[in-house]
Amino acid sequence: MLTRRDLLQRIGTGFGVIGLASLMNEQNLLATPQAGNPLAPRAGHFPARAKRIIHVFMNGGPSQVDTFDPKPELTRNHGRLPGGTIAGERGGTRTLMASPFRFSQHGQSGLPVSEIFPKVAECADDLCVIRSMYTNVPNHEPSLLMMTCGDQQPVRPSMGSWLVYGLGTENQNLPGFITMCPGNPVVGPALWSNSFLPGIFQGAHINNSNMDPRRVLQNLSNTYLSPAAQREQMDLMRRLNQMHLERRGGSDNPLEARIQSMEMAFRMQFEAQEVFDLNRETAATRDLYGRGQFNDACLVARRLVERGVRAVQIFTGAGQPWDDHGNIMNHRNNARTVDQPIAALLKDLKSRGLLEDTLVLWGGEFGRTSTSEGANGRDHNSSGFSVWLAGGGVKGGYAWGATDPFGFSAAEGRMHVHDLHATILHLMGIDHTRLTYRYSGRDFRLTDVSGTVNHNLFA
Repeated sequence: MLTRRDLLQRIGTGFGVIGLASLMNEQNLLATPQAGNPLAPRAGHFPARAKRIIHVFMNGGPSQVDTFDPKPELTRNHGRLPGGTIAGERGGTRTLMASPFRFSQHGQSGLPVSEIFPKVAECADDLCVIRSMYTNVPNHEPSLLMMTCGDQQPVRPSMGSWLVYGLGTENQNLPGFITMCPGNPVVGPALWSNSFLPGIFQGAHINNSNMDPRRVLQNLSNTYLSPAAQREQMDLMRRLNQMHLERRGGSDNPLEARIQSMEMAFRMQFEAQEVFDLNRETAATRDLYGRGQFNDACLVARRLVERGVRAVQIFTGAGQPWDDHGNIMNHRNNARTVDQPIAALLKDLKSRGLLEDTLVLWGGEFGRTSTSEGANGRDHNSSGFSVWLAGGGVKGGYAWGATDPFGFSAAEGRMHVHDLHATILHLMGIDHTRLTYRYSGRDFRLTDVSGTVNHNLFA
């Protein structure tokens, strides 16, 4: 049987294969990984300030004017709409609505933080707040994809997949990119997809609704074969698969992904269950983080990066918990869920000397309007919102950019999501314009054809 690949090899003195290779060839310009091990750690384009990242995702869209962007002018004009009307995503005329939460200054920097984050406020001098973020559209699906994958169209590789593709990972017994959510957020697995990158860079989804190490990753232990016998079986299977791969031209992405996934599953037996066993932590550490699904995920995130995992992502919960159209007071409940564990994560990383080279990103896919929706809810807002970074070489106790006096639109030091991604990659030692992958005749990258690194955020 003559395959299409064989046909291309035999006709035209092989020029057809050259053309095919040009469509599928990787264009990552970082150091070449060890042969046969795409997860091997490698250096970036320049010295990195951060070695790893933890993204605590407030999916649903937290309100900037109720969290990290105080607006006295909004308070003074509560109930009015001076100078015209502002339509929310759902249309209609809305009146300005002051935040029901008090802001106060914290730390030596005097960084203002809302009262709904009392524990995070204790870490104010470690926070680098970006108040001038904006994105393309005020809808959850495209904005979630933009924040996680750099493109509002599905499906593109996620930031975690790009990082592991470019830098590898330090621990070969665990996936390089792990995402935790008790179920699925809106959009779901596309948010941690490898897309057209090789399958080994796919994010591993952990359902953190029950962090029992025997259940969180099932069927890891082989009760029938010893590790030596398993290794012998894996080596034989790999040789057979490799022979099959070579007959197919050596560039079959799904087959190569299957080979790598079998190897990863074998190696995970020796460390994966241990890293999720929170009973190994002291009582003082458990008390620091508190108990709950998000609490456990934050503690596991510290354990993962401590063991060399490159990228960890934690969603607040399934669905879109921060999507408070009906009552912005629900932000207090959401903040109560995440405040203690996020602060504990920052303090724990810092006490272990990990925060200086671990980048923590907090934020949602967009913000919320400064006007009311219904009685006291807020609509989606893509024009201006806040995120913050901590550790990993950024300035602490610092606020960059500004929204307009009412907090509706980014006005000073505007940063698009592409700029945020470019800045994160730079902190990780990567030139975002050079981390590319050639697919379907085009060089793709996380930042598409945009993105400017914001050096003002660097310590």
